[in-house]
Amino acid sequence: MTKIIGLTGGIGSGKTTIANHFMTAGIPVYIADDEARKIMQSAAIIEEIQKTFGSAIFENGILNRQRLAEIVFNNPDKLKLLNGIVHPAVKKHFDNWILKYKDSPFVIYEAAILFESGSYKNCDKIITVTAPLESRIQRVIQRDNTTRENVLKRINMQWDDNQRIAKSDFIVENIDSKITESEVDEILKILKNS
Repeated sequence: MTKIIGLTGGIGSGKTTIANHFMTAGIPVYIADDEARKIMQSAAIIEEIQKTFGSAIFENGILNRQRLAEIVFNNPDKLKLLNGIVHPAVKKHFDNWILKYKDSPFVIYEAAILFESGSYKNCDKIITVTAPLESRIQRVIQRDNTTRENVLKRINMQWDDNQRIAKSDFIVENIDSKITESEVDEILKILKNS
């Protein structure tokens, strides 16, 4: 049976860079956040979001993700409500996706909130990506064209590195790209041989 290797880390830690490295090595990778974004555009999910959060977060019938983010990242209860709508749909999507890779020894399931969502329970091994806080903040500010305050709010809604590390099998410190690549290659070797 195909093993599920969870890949997680705080916002801006460089999970996507690591995921891309696995993809380049020919390993199937499921990026939960990307899939959640697509799923949030489906009629059924849009309807649920509108019922739960009202029509103020829509512009011309289109979900304003920025407005929704402002609501949920300022209110843990609202974030729980949104996750309760999106996570079951992502799980169902992943369960269908993995069927295509039943001959692969393992796949990578990349998710920022692997632990917070409970998805880690479905993983055979877990890789946590860490990076210095300041590097993470700068990466997200550049990537999302947002403010330091917004990044810190999102960081504070997630588990901290120590919590993730305590439940992980592998840790990748994403500071120097060459060292990071060799750490990932080492993990890849271990996974292929287990």
